Amino acid sequence: MYEHTQRQPSFLRKALSMADVIYHTAVRDVRKTHSNALFAILVNMLQLVIMVASFYLFFVILGIRRSAIRGDFLLYMMSGIFLFMCHIKAVGAVSGSEGPASPMMKHAPMSTMISILASLLAALYVQVTSLVTVLFLYHVIVNPIEIYDPVGAMAMLLLAFFTGAAVGMCIVALKPWAPQFASVLTQIYQRANMIASGKMFVANSLPTFMLKMFDWNPLFHCIDQARGFIFINYNPHNSSITYPIAVGMVLLVIGLMGEFFTRKHASASWSARR
Repeated sequence: MYEHTQRQPSFLRKALSMADVIYHTAVRDVRKTHSNALFAILVNMLQLVIMVASFYLFFVILGIRRSAIRGDFLLYMMSGIFLFMCHIKAVGAVSGSEGPASPMMKHAPMSTMISILASLLAALYVQVTSLVTVLFLYHVIVNPIEIYDPVGAMAMLLLAFFTGAAVGMCIVALKPWAPQFASVLTQIYQRANMIASGKMFVANSLPTFMLKMFDWNPLFHCIDQARGFIFINYNPHNSSITYPIAVGMVLLVIGLMGEFFTRKHASASWSARR
């Protein structure tokens, strides 16, 4: 007599439900380093400060403490290091996210895409918070800084993060098939960008034969363009904003296609090979 009809949730309800799962998964990812989220951010800030201090001492010892751009030398160094850290952290966050054979995927609301988005959100939150805090402390304690175009500089930071996420998508699609190779490939890419990112020099100062060694890297273009937005005296001629966007979109599409194919062929035995 009575017939129960199940109402399908609306698109907005589904989106809010997915956002809620992503938020809680991101909080879990932030607290992986330490149970206290604030301490996890402090650890990341310490990494940034140590890297800046190391490169600063390196240049001082070699006697080449001179910025290629007229302006604050430490800000010049931080502009490259911050984008470099955002890029490699995005690669690590995506490539280290939960795969289709993970026990977490047994829970109904969970999916590989939610895991990837949550890992990216957690990494972006930690990096942006650390960056803003370090710049604020430097501005207040050491030397007042002035950024020519903060919006453009922030856009380049997000673009560097996006290209890192796109690279990570290609690695995460490969990871279930060859976990050891994917792990080694991630480490090689992150280490290679210590030099290939070109964070310690500007594209305008490079001769043509050296420029060809770096202009394949989208992070190199992001860093050089960011310095054009940060310093009023620098106008990048040998880098482009379009190139990292195009490369990021192509890698993202390839990674999504690979991840979709991998998810369809997922096997519980894959987790035993890690």
